[in-house]
Amino acid sequence: MGSLTDTAETRVLDWIVGNSTTAPTTPMKLALLTATGSDSTAGTEVVGGSYTRQTITFTAAASGAMSNSNTITFSTMPACTVTGWAIYDSAGTPIRWWHGALDVAKALNSGDDFIVAIGDLDLTAD
Repeated sequence: MGSLTDTAETRVLDWIVGNSTTAPTTPMKLALLTATGSDSTAGTEVVGGSYTRQTITFTAAASGAMSNSNTITFSTMPACTVTGWAIYDSAGTPIRWWHGALDVAKALNSGDDFIVAIGDLDLTAD
């Protein structure tokens, strides 16, 4: 499960009361982190190997929750330990919308793939 960032919380509140019609620039991108961030700080993103943020799509929200609807593959990763994730939009200066920690940190060797199966990343609004 993840949390909205402070920026996302402010934008959602403005949208709910009609102060803004701003929506994220799609597609949304999943980033992997070696130091997990918080609502206000981004954490440390993986660098090296063939790592690049990957497109993430979602199921329709139901009962205040949704999950990823596509398999996400990060190929040929650098040697690192992934501890968390963040979801950014695709704006010219991307905005970080969600963040979260992995249930268990994942140590990767150079050249490994990191795969997020359909339904493995859950988002909630409560």
